[in-house]
Amino acid sequence: MKAHHRPAFTITQLLVIVVLLAILAGLLLPFVFQVRVSSGRVQSQNNLRQIALALHNYNDTNGKLPPGNDNNNFSTAAYLLPYIEQNAVYNQIDFKKPADDKANAGARKAVIKVYLSPLDPQPAVRGDWGATNYLFNAGTKAALAENDGVFFQDSKSKIPQTFLDGTSNTIVAGETLKGQAAKKPPDVRRQHVALKKDALKDLKESAGVDDFKAGKNLAADRCASWMDGRFLQGTFNAGRVPNDLRPDVNCQGLGGWSALRSLDDEINVAMGDGSVRSINARTIKAETWKALLTPAGGEELGNDF
Repeated sequence: MKAHHRPAFTITQLLVIVVLLAILAGLLLPFVFQVRVSSGRVQSQNNLRQIALALHNYNDTNGKLPPGNDNNNFSTAAYLLPYIEQNAVYNQIDFKKPADDKANAGARKAVIKVYLSPLDPQPAVRGDWGATNYLFNAGTKAALAENDGVFFQDSKSKIPQTFLDGTSNTIVAGETLKGQAAKKPPDVRRQHVALKKDALKDLKESAGVDDFKAGKNLAADRCASWMDGRFLQGTFNAGRVPNDLRPDVNCQGLGGWSALRSLDDEINVAMGDGSVRSINARTIKAETWKALLTPAGGEELGNDF
């Protein structure tokens, strides 16, 4: 009986196929990554759009916007819960007790999807707290109290009265990266400098730079809790331009200097009129950035926005 030989790949042919597949995968990976980033950016913009809409609904219902930080350190985000379909979490909160009180532990650990950006791979800062990627605009001054933005200590801003420059010319919230345990060398996108509250008085723009270089007074708790309205937890200011090379500085939650931070050059922000914009961190100027954070400063916006 005559034997029939089936055609088969030689080892050389198999190696060629493997190499071709590897090359093809290498060509496709950047495309897949770009699609993933684009999808994440769209989702983050949708989150900010929901937050901006919630602000308008809150204002319509209460005649004013929620405070950036109240006397018990509750954030704007905490007050917005009923307006983003999170009534169950909101009803768990005892606003008469401090935000970090054990009575609020159950609500504090809730993960609120709208407050998390898919562009940040870091899921949380503390395992028992629900984190956030969105901070609210306190203004241009170092101190959280009596600032010149929209959401500061015990703020009572209103739409449209507070927005003399126009709601379309004022940022209300922006995305940033969460803190992460310090690495060596530390990364300004994830770690910042923590100073005592006394340092807030006459805080210089260079504050924190030398400490960061020396690896001193480092902290990594930015955006640890959406419930907390203190500085670098629920609020930010114009002390640094987006993705500034200088570190953020936090003076025990009472103020400091901060930048919105991202893993690339683009940072999403929500405007007072409910629109969402993408800011290029490479081209935005400090003067324009400060003008965008003051709702009644009378400044003219540069063409870099």
